[in-house]
Amino acid sequence: MNLPRQAERLRIFLGESDRHKGRLLFETIVEEARRRGLAGATVLRGVSGFGANSRVHTNKILRLSEDLPVVVEIVDTPEKIEAFLPYLDEVMREGLVTLEGVQVIFYRHNQGKKD
Repeated sequence: MNLPRQAERLRIFLGESDRHKGRLLFETIVEEARRRGLAGATVLRGVSGFGANSRVHTNKILRLSEDLPVVVEIVDTPEKIEAFLPYLDEVMREGLVTLEGVQVIFYRHNQGKKD
């Protein structure tokens, strides 16, 4: 798959324990992005953060069971990202979604180990 030099990055901020139909939401989002043929998705787990309710979530030793922040990042063409937004609106009850233009330097597929 080739990405154009100018693409968009979709960032989805949510909690790691957020769910949709009983499944972890970040996993559901990644699977749907793959099913729709988006270029790729990455899930990043935060060590601390807060959202609209101003409740701090952290990985400090006394609060390890708390709901840590998670960011799902997807980079693809503006058209594919735009088509994915209604799905996010449907599955997300809370969180933040941002969109920004990015410049793709390269996007490579591993075609086997070459020494």
